[in-house]
Amino acid sequence: MTEFDAAQLPPPARRVVEICVGEERPTLEAFLDYYRDAVTRKVSGVSEADARRQLVSSATTLGGIIKHLRRVEINWFERVLAQTPDRDLPPIPWDDPDAGFRLGPGENLDLVLADYERQCERSRQLASRFSLADAVAHHELGEVSLRWIYIHMIEETARHAGHADILREQLDGTLGP
Repeated sequence: MTEFDAAQLPPPARRVVEICVGEERPTLEAFLDYYRDAVTRKVSGVSEADARRQLVSSATTLGGIIKHLRRVEINWFERVLAQTPDRDLPPIPWDDPDAGFRLGPGENLDLVLADYERQCERSRQLASRFSLADAVAHHELGEVSLRWIYIHMIEETARHAGHADILREQLDGTLGP
């Protein structure tokens, strides 16, 4: 059996491979960063028109996935974990669930990607202030721990990375990570 060479992988994927027997927190953080990176790589390099192209019956587009995931980062790390007041955060249009998946006229893919990457970094900074067991109030669930938020964010980001895989393959045949 030949040894696997993790050095050939992009840094987030390499980190996941290298931490196979690591501690819980670095493992959770590595997987979340891996899926964050996977989603941005799937969207990178597409045209503005393709970023907005609707290939399925829902409002889901490649650009919309990134916009949505930024909103999810804001919600779980800013609103829930850090308990940042709503008045200090971008509003969520609860009456239009598809709004978070549509790029507006003043938005473009580069801007949405940059906003997402900045928000991911902000999420990392906020999470660094808490232990995995720290629990915070949640309006529907009672309390959630940072551990639970990490697991939920891995699930959410991975699910949308899969959507992005399918959309990108439909657009131009690009396969793989």
